[in-house]
Amino acid sequence: MAGVVRPQATPSTGGWEPSPHSQLRITDHDRDQVVEHVTAAYAEGRLDKDEFDDRLHHAMTARTHADLVPVMRDLYPSQSMPRTPAPPLRAPARYPGALTGGDRLGAAAAHLLPLLGLSVIGPLIMLLTGGRTSPFIRRHAVESLNFHLTMLGATIVLPFTVIGVVLIPVIWITAFVLGIVGAAAALNDNSFRYPLTLRLIK
Repeated sequence: MAGVVRPQATPSTGGWEPSPHSQLRITDHDRDQVVEHVTAAYAEGRLDKDEFDDRLHHAMTARTHADLVPVMRDLYPSQSMPRTPAPPLRAPARYPGALTGGDRLGAAAAHLLPLLGLSVIGPLIMLLTGGRTSPFIRRHAVESLNFHLTMLGATIVLPFTVIGVVLIPVIWITAFVLGIVGAAAALNDNSFRYPLTLRLIK
């Protein structure tokens, strides 16, 4: 992915030469930086009033990086034209350090094991094993463990109410779906938070 232009000085001319990407559009910040350098050159006496006005006009009306080359050609022949850093090629990682396939699978397992009948034991196992070395696995295991502890408490309490008996099947179906969503989030390097969860374990 091309970043901003880096005009470079060459031995043959001693001046500014456009890079292969000189036709890229400039930003307002790029333009402002060149205006600042032209103004500084005028203040230092390297440009007279007419030259200053002419270069200032060209800088303010420039559209591409190539348009800025003549403005700076004989002001800074031995260094790069002022520029802004190129934008990152991808978003920063959501977790420090590179995640491995084992991190993703371990985190996903913390959500999937309860669906196999290991409601509290599954996340606890992942917390005590992979969670010791991987912050990513620990984050997902703690979240899953808190959710299933909440589910366990609800399953014990709700039968004492009439509406609770009706809600229990709905809650467990919802828990099954959320477990799959949580596992998918883990496999895609994302965090996941269960709704209506008492987070007793940090």
